Amino acid sequence: MEAVASHAGLLHATDCKVMVYGEVAMMTPGSPLDVPMSKRVIMPKADMAAYAARLTEFAKRLAEEYDLKLAYHHHLMMVAETFDEISGIFDKVGPETGLLLDTGHAVAAGFDYVRLIERFGDRINHIHLKDIRRPVLEEVRTGDLSFNAGVRRGVFTVPGDGIVDFVPIARFVRDQGYGGWLVVEAEQDPAVAPPRLAVARAFEHMCDVFADRPDA
Repeated sequence: MEAVASHAGLLHATDCKVMVYGEVAMMTPGSPLDVPMSKRVIMPKADMAAYAARLTEFAKRLAEEYDLKLAYHHHLMMVAETFDEISGIFDKVGPETGLLLDTGHAVAAGFDYVRLIERFGDRINHIHLKDIRRPVLEEVRTGDLSFNAGVRRGVFTVPGDGIVDFVPIARFVRDQGYGGWLVVEAEQDPAVAPPRLAVARAFEHMCDVFADRPDA
């Protein structure tokens, strides 16, 4: 709570409703995101219940002290990367803990993000729209590159420029009345893919998806 105080205070002051939070297992030396992806530190299953309890308490205190809902971010190289890891945590956390759905991180972790909607749709309170370039993902996995190396090579891109199907997102928003943010992420070299043009294309693509245009 001490570490997030200034950020949570800023979010509260600007009338934000959620705070995104993810946790990287610490490694030495260097950044965890610069080591080969096969070297990710994995939480033992025996530790998940205690972790979920701490996460729930964290979410409760964010709500009580800052009127913020916790949006827990599943993420490559973090504590919750795979579907089983996310499920292992969210089967144990209290209802105070929300889930951030990230389309790109789900696909890159090897599972269909629709499974999160089906299993934890009532927990989803923030969405990151990210696409994946399959050839780069295969290069990253085959070469056992680091997360940051994959980002620099362009594994992520904006919606409409990769292999991710965003139609289920539109269906989820409509069917379940989702009213939170849909954030387009352009995690790529701005010198190669100028952000303004990239996100403009992504916006047009998502508009087509929501309008049920078949050429989206």
